[in-house]
Amino acid sequence: MQESILKLDPKPAHIVVDGNSPFIPKGGIKNRAGKIFTDAEIDILNSIPNADIIKGDAKFLSIAAASVLAKTYRDEYMNKIRREFPIYSWKQNKGYPTKEHREAIRIYGVTKYHRMTFPLLPEQLKFNL
Repeated sequence: MQESILKLDPKPAHIVVDGNSPFIPKGGIKNRAGKIFTDAEIDILNSIPNADIIKGDAKFLSIAAASVLAKTYRDEYMNKIRREFPIYSWKQNKGYPTKEHREAIRIYGVTKYHRMTFPLLPEQLKFNL
């Protein structure tokens, strides 16, 4: 999300995010999902007022619209990758691991599509990548 915000021109005046995860974590932004931000990028992100809104899609039309677009894209993307890796049952889990999906991870490991910042297994195994 932070990388996307940095690409916007003009920069947003305010950001509202659905959920309980702040746009700017308490420890600040250093490294998110493998991206190491420069000091200049951190300054830009920190300069934008923002709020995380629990159940924001029910309170803000902009969040509701973004949610619909994100879910539509996610569903199309999951259909694409399920054809490449059918053993992971991505059609059923829509990006959130089901019991069957987790068992496939245990047996076959992860793919380039797995979100390594997301708990893949209940005990969150560490993978040697």
